[in-house]
Amino acid sequence: MTLALPPADERTVDGRRTRCRISGDGPPVVLLHGIGRTLDDFTALHTALARDHLVLAVDLPGHGGSAPLDGPHTLPALAAAVARFLDAAEVTGPAHLVGNSLGGAVAMRLAVDTPRRVASLALLNSAGFGREVTVALRLLAVRPLARLLLRPHPRIARRTERAIFYDPAYVTDERIATALAAAGQPHAARVMLELVRDLGTWRGVRPQWRADLLDAVAALDLPTLLVWGERDLVLPAAHLAYARTRLPNARSHLFRDTGHMPQIERTAEVEALLRELWA
Repeated sequence: MTLALPPADERTVDGRRTRCRISGDGPPVVLLHGIGRTLDDFTALHTALARDHLVLAVDLPGHGGSAPLDGPHTLPALAAAVARFLDAAEVTGPAHLVGNSLGGAVAMRLAVDTPRRVASLALLNSAGFGREVTVALRLLAVRPLARLLLRPHPRIARRTERAIFYDPAYVTDERIATALAAAGQPHAARVMLELVRDLGTWRGVRPQWRADLLDAVAALDLPTLLVWGERDLVLPAAHLAYARTRLPNARSHLFRDTGHMPQIERTAEVEALLRELWA
């Protein structure tokens, strides 16, 4: 198994290497992945949308092939880094933001901090709508266990990938190799721990940042889509019901027999939902 990230583009942002994939032409779309993940979680959806959109996917700072930040990795810091990436890519007008898991929270934070940059929000199994989260992430808040759990190991990577998808056919050698390559970066464990401890505790996701962020997002009244997989083992589908109460004007959809990444297990259907939102 070759432990290398798939080929992608690269930009320099604030003097730091930023791994990205930019293709297509048209209204801009920004794809934001989850914690410990990479832009490769959006490969199929990226290709589909790039037929008539300018699609930009980026490894968040300290993830995949992107260099870490100089300061702490927090939600506002990640959102600010995405804004600077868009500047470097010469995308200055409103863009459609599509975020999965942590990427959904980053998208919401970016929308609140710089509303002029955002045309719409699509939140796929997004962080920010509940305290419950997989025990694997909660255990990372326990210092004696964290380093042990974050060691790159094929067995751990396969178990993690299996928890993400409802259909085991998506747990491929290529995805495991990408996960191992990302986890093997010298800064990966530190960045992961900073984010986990900023956003949650061993009890789950902290309530205060969620409440403040959702209040601010609701006040923006942006076109918003909420999508969830019914069989999500990372962020349970019960979060969708709460999301609907906090963002009552948002469109929403629950996929049956789908895990934490509907953009992979339900690519065509997610594409259709996005195009309906943007229309």
